Amino acid sequence: MRALDIAATGMQAQQTNVEVIANNIANMTTTGYQRQRVEFQDLLYQDLRRAGSNSSDAGTIVPSGTQIGLGVKTAAIYRIDQQGNLQQTNNSLDLAISGNGWFQVTLPSGQTAYTRDGTFGLSPSGEIVTADGYIVQPGIQIPSNATNVTINASGQVQVSLSGQTAPQTVGQLQLAAFPNDAGLEAQGGNLLIQTAASGSPVTAVPSSPGFGSVQQGFVENSNVNVVSEITDLITAQRAYEMNSKVITTSNQMLNTLTQL
Repeated sequence: MRALDIAATGMQAQQTNVEVIANNIANMTTTGYQRQRVEFQDLLYQDLRRAGSNSSDAGTIVPSGTQIGLGVKTAAIYRIDQQGNLQQTNNSLDLAISGNGWFQVTLPSGQTAYTRDGTFGLSPSGEIVTADGYIVQPGIQIPSNATNVTINASGQVQVSLSGQTAPQTVGQLQLAAFPNDAGLEAQGGNLLIQTAASGSPVTAVPSSPGFGSVQQGFVENSNVNVVSEITDLITAQRAYEMNSKVITTSNQMLNTLTQL
């Protein structure tokens, strides 16, 4: 009975759906997190009677065939790059991107990773780094005698030095943009890396055409909508229950056959 296998694929698909929703809810307070959604596709079909085939020797044509679907599969889990709300922290090294773009981070392996998490700090040598100590490109060093750090909307980093009136520019942040942000591969730790699907990055200073601006003293919250996630969770649960009901019904039908 095909219904057993069909309903099983539906239960597996909804299990994946619930796992993705659970991950979204778990990361509802993760800085810079972008929620994910599951995309489903129907499986192959069995043709019991093909549309367009001849139904008689006179050349009459079957107007609509007989196809039975074999279930559902998970086609993709895509990332929704909607802007999250900006939360003020008043920390001079907390940065948020208002608009398009990614901060660039150098991993210990030398590979470049990308993030929207702008909760930065200073290394022992004074370089701007992530919470894990990874250097934020292009590697800007803050002097030890700096009394104030200012980062404008264009990503220009200026410091006020003790004994000097005019601020001094010590570096320029750059943002990266991709043709397909959904193609980036998540690595954990709020970091993503480039793939063949994402395309090659284009870099520019913040506030350039097509790039967002940098907001100092803010961080970007996750774009998870809790009400929407709970609604989707209930829908997925009901879909799982209905597929399990199909299996129960199919089993009862098979029991009826064995009792004949």
